[in-house]
Amino acid sequence: MPIALLTSKGQITVPKEVRKALNLKPSEKVIVVVEGDQAVLKPLKGNILDIGGSVKIPDNEKPVDFRKVREKVRKKVAEKTVTGR
Repeated sequence: MPIALLTSKGQITVPKEVRKALNLKPSEKVIVVVEGDQAVLKPLKGNILDIGGSVKIPDNEKPVDFRKVREKVRKKVAEKTVTGR
């Protein structure tokens, strides 16, 4: 099992066998996904749609409905325009 050392700056070098297994080249990026008490490295290749679902929403939070947020902002802006406040 490869081991990486964490530097005082919080950096690690990904071991050669891991880079080879993930086909990582210099300057390529990886995503670090925390799952409980573990971190999983995932190569960042392709486009933004490839990482869909990698951000977890806590169970106690509902997804934001941006249409409702935009409508609320439009109403507030309209109120300020009409009332001047």
